[in-house]
Amino acid sequence: MKLTEKQKRFADYYIETGNASEAYRKAGYAGKSPSTVTTNGNRLLTNADIKKYISDCVAEKDSARIAKQDEVLSYLTGIMRGEYTEQTLRGIGEGAQVISDIDVSAKDRIKAAELLGKRYAMWTDKQQIDGVMPVTIVNDLDD
Repeated sequence: MKLTEKQKRFADYYIETGNASEAYRKAGYAGKSPSTVTTNGNRLLTNADIKKYISDCVAEKDSARIAKQDEVLSYLTGIMRGEYTEQTLRGIGEGAQVISDIDVSAKDRIKAAELLGKRYAMWTDKQQIDGVMPVTIVNDLDD
């Protein structure tokens, strides 16, 4: 089922405010008493199509906002290889300072390499062995 224009506005306002009553009013629904507005706003939130629309919109926003695994690994690799610089303040005399770009420190590059190594289990102390081993029980007790 497709959402009506009011339902879509309600869902968009709900995503923006997180308040069903406020979203209900802003979407243009008529409601005189606060209890009616609250009840109808909560009722709209139980609508399966509205719930799906809200969850899809939130998931889309989260995917754009949160870094993916490949992005994090690429960033750590870039730091390890010295492809990034960082900004620092450098004194130029008489209390004045200027912002300068400097290479990432060796300490930060080592930390990035360490994190990448942990990700790829390059230096694990424990070895994980997967497999099936048959169990044989031998009765060597004399009766």
